[in-house]
Amino acid sequence: MRATDSRGHPPAFLQPQNGSSHRSSGYVPGKVVPLRPPPPPKSQASAKFTSIRQEARATFAFSSEEQQAQRESQKQKRHKNTFICFAITSFSFFVALAVILGISSKYAPDENCPDQNPRLRNWDPGQDSTKQVVIKEGDMFRLTSDATVNSIVIQDGGLLVFGDNKDGSRNITLRTRYILIKDGGALHIGAEKCRYKSKVTIALYGKSDEGESMPTFGKKFIGVEAGGTLELHGAQKTSWTLLVRTLHASGLTFGSYAFEKDFHRGLNVRVIDQDTAKILEIERFDTHEYHNESRRLQEFLRVQSPGRIVAIAVGDSAAKSLLQGTIQMIQNRLGSKLIQGLGYRQAWALVGVIDGGSISCNESVRNYENHSSGGKALAQREFYTVDGQKFSVTAYSEWIEGVSLSGFRVEVVDGVKLHLLDDVSSWKPGDQIVVASTDYSMYQAEEFTLLPCPECSRFQVKVKETPQFLHMGEIVDGVDMRAEVGILTRNVVIRGEMEEACYAENQCQFFDYDTFGGHVMIKKNFTSVHLSYVELKHMGQQHLGRYPIHFHLCGDVDYKGGYRHAAFVDGLSIHHSFSRCITVHGTNGLLIKDTIGFDTLGHCFFLEDGIEQRNTLFHNLGLLTKPGTLLPTDRNNSMCTTMREKVFGNYVPVPATDCMAVSTFWIAHPNNNLINNAAAGSQDAGIWYLFHKEPTGESSGLQLLAKPELTPLGIFYNNRVHSNFKAGLFIDKGVKTTNASAADPREYLCLDNSARFRPHQDADPEKPRVAALIDRLIAFKNNDNGAWVRGGDVVVQNSAFSDNGIGLTFASDGSFPSDEGSSQEVSESLFVGESTNYGFQGGQNKYVGTGGVDQKPRTLPRNRTFPIRGFQIYDGPIHLTRCTFKKYVPTPDRYTSAIGFLMKNSWQITPRNNISLVKFGPHVSLNVFFGKPGPWFEDCELDGDKNSIFHDVDGSVTGYKDAYVGRIDNYLIRHPSCVNVTKWNAVVCSGNYAQVGQTEHIAMPDSFPAPDSIASVRSTLQLFGTLDTFQSMTFFLEKERKKFIRNHRLVEFYLKFPHSKPLQKWKRESKRSKMIFPWLNMVGI
Repeated sequence: MRATDSRGHPPAFLQPQNGSSHRSSGYVPGKVVPLRPPPPPKSQASAKFTSIRQEARATFAFSSEEQQAQRESQKQKRHKNTFICFAITSFSFFVALAVILGISSKYAPDENCPDQNPRLRNWDPGQDSTKQVVIKEGDMFRLTSDATVNSIVIQDGGLLVFGDNKDGSRNITLRTRYILIKDGGALHIGAEKCRYKSKVTIALYGKSDEGESMPTFGKKFIGVEAGGTLELHGAQKTSWTLLVRTLHASGLTFGSYAFEKDFHRGLNVRVIDQDTAKILEIERFDTHEYHNESRRLQEFLRVQSPGRIVAIAVGDSAAKSLLQGTIQMIQNRLGSKLIQGLGYRQAWALVGVIDGGSISCNESVRNYENHSSGGKALAQREFYTVDGQKFSVTAYSEWIEGVSLSGFRVEVVDGVKLHLLDDVSSWKPGDQIVVASTDYSMYQAEEFTLLPCPECSRFQVKVKETPQFLHMGEIVDGVDMRAEVGILTRNVVIRGEMEEACYAENQCQFFDYDTFGGHVMIKKNFTSVHLSYVELKHMGQQHLGRYPIHFHLCGDVDYKGGYRHAAFVDGLSIHHSFSRCITVHGTNGLLIKDTIGFDTLGHCFFLEDGIEQRNTLFHNLGLLTKPGTLLPTDRNNSMCTTMREKVFGNYVPVPATDCMAVSTFWIAHPNNNLINNAAAGSQDAGIWYLFHKEPTGESSGLQLLAKPELTPLGIFYNNRVHSNFKAGLFIDKGVKTTNASAADPREYLCLDNSARFRPHQDADPEKPRVAALIDRLIAFKNNDNGAWVRGGDVVVQNSAFSDNGIGLTFASDGSFPSDEGSSQEVSESLFVGESTNYGFQGGQNKYVGTGGVDQKPRTLPRNRTFPIRGFQIYDGPIHLTRCTFKKYVPTPDRYTSAIGFLMKNSWQITPRNNISLVKFGPHVSLNVFFGKPGPWFEDCELDGDKNSIFHDVDGSVTGYKDAYVGRIDNYLIRHPSCVNVTKWNAVVCSGNYAQVGQTEHIAMPDSFPAPDSIASVRSTLQLFGTLDTFQSMTFFLEKERKKFIRNHRLVEFYLKFPHSKPLQKWKRESKRSKMIFPWLNMVGI
């Protein structure tokens, strides 16, 4: 029966039968309160009677106006109740709907996961190495098990997807000679929004001298042609990070310890610091022969601090003169129970802790019988350093066929902990990692296997192997030298199957291992290519075009090419491969991110033809970049001189100028971005910018809209370069763009010295220059140059250079006096000569000597005589400002200076080299050094050697404001007020100096006065024109002065008759004309 209100309308809200419309006092909406429902009426009649009585009572109590107000109030309450009821009902409905959808979604396919496409059919091709699979229109396959086939072609809308499951328990291996994807075909392993969880391996098999070779792609490949889609997305991992604590050789701060010796009679004792595992004391007490030795041992133990670790081992015999007081001391302080009964020639060993009692003591004894103890008396205990590193201390003693042996070991056990900068919880036990070298040799990079480590935080891992080298984990003297640590393992793997040794035509004269790996090539007009968190191992071939990842003439692969989702590679691990890492060939707009290239041959991240632009390399790590054979610039010394098939005639390449340029980042066009990358070890250079005069390779003949050498530099920010031989950063040179000929017999694409970086707005030489900005470069432990920069304008700022042979060298574009007035500047930067990163011998580090502030043993960049310099001036003009120099300390074997000059320099130097606002730390002995005859400098008699000069603008170098600093024997710049600084081999002078330059129209004097003095020579040159500053030419130095005076009349004659035959003969025959005649050209003759 429906209830009605007083008007006969049903109420808007019908309360449930077990509910109540009554609310307790203090009701708050949404708050649960006790409900007190009224007792139900006894009968229908009584209920009706009660209702009538209440209505009558209400009518009697209020006037008509009050009744109307009451009815309005009740109406508002009903509306409020209606709204609340609707809201609660709607909320309940949506909650129920969410629950239902949540339950159903658990079992519904995820549209982001390609393997959950309901149209896919499970596919099992089996194990048949002759099967040639074609996946075409209508074929939509899901591979769920291992398979071996000859080849796979995916085309015409065909689809191949690798099956996965939620717990990642699958393990699928597909073996094939090649996979070709084209014309609408697609291969998917995971997706960006649904990463592959299981383990999958694509193994590319086959030998170079067997099987079919496909056009363009060759053998052993994954190829993507026009219309093809390749989407590979493994589980996401932190790609690489940095150490935050130094990883020491052996895993212990002070190294491991091992000692063994025969017939070392008595008690051999070692005291070890438990906090650091450092050996504190090494002693031997001959308690067999001497009572005093026993007393000395007793005193030795008495003064040891509690908590020290003590290891004791008997050599030969120790019991004969061992006093009871000493025995009691060993018992009381070390907890020994076996020392009391030690007999003649018994083998006994103990490891205990001072005042640790018997619970801390481990000891062992062996009886001497028939010249043998029948095994070792071995004592061993395990401890933890203050850093949490577990280590063991072992002592042992034994007799073997009449020979007494005793020894000790202190070593890490159960793995070594690494402390890292970033969260590496995505790294798992069994994964392989690599730790970069932080010394001069890239071969100190080490691989490790991760162990389970339940006690590790998310910033720690434990490795199985014991480190062989020192890897810095600190900011040293203000320079971040922390070693890079990269993860090599991924759950999606593409690898080449390799033979045991090199074979056939695979450059076996240079490699004793198989270099014919797999490769991945992507061609123009692909539909979609995105690769993330994939491992590529044993990839690349020593053949052109066969690289682990190769974007081949793809053009624009971002929005400019019509791609809504630009192509990228992200988080790849490319290691132990045989030809580069990633090749960007005729391709623009590609993003390469978080990718590791380790232990590869030839240029690693390689921009090929000089036309590649707008590519971004972000947070990539390259290390152990070794020489290869493909291009002259890839080759080392022996490869360069041996491979002569493409030179003209009998030409023998010159390794230093034709080859030897292999680089981790080879950037063939400046309009690309390098951000947060690390070049952590290359045979030659870490990052090399070069400038093609014209497109090369398969891009030859294309018209460049702008010349690379005129194009402004893209973003260069926060890159690290270390452990490289030639240079960390190198900005210079180009490649030869013509084939070998009689005119130029060098090989095509060998190094060429003709290109000069001169960036201009819009790459237009008629428009203003645009300074190339090198911001936040860190360069350390590079054998030769931290950075070599030629051209301009170039600005280096906020950078750090430490422990390099030469920190930074600036070189002009080399076309003086016809250059456009370029300049170079370094500011807000730090230069450290020899830091407290002492290095570690080994891993092809050839040179070790003393050095640094403390003159301790350390590894060296070249050899012990190489003159270390912070900032090196080649020619100029340069500006060094607001920089700090620290720890440049000479040794008896070498000169070490904060500022220096290019050695054996035949080029001119400008006095417009300005230095200002520089600071020198307390351990800088030579602010500047001008060289002296001897090792490396040779005789110091070339033009640039003699004319070295710079302007100390504010006196921050010399203490003399507005002074010029030149070599001490440069007599042309001297005057009575000059000050000699002998230890710098320098002279400091005031005045204005100029560089004599070529002038088209210059007023010449009627006669050339005899330079009877240096002053007259200066005034003579001033007749040639008023210049802001003056710099003498080489022949004005004292050594040449007398010869010049003797010949000045002849010069005067030639000034009047510049085209005379004697002058032409002088050009051809005079040995001195090589220096004098260029000057005559400069002054207009």
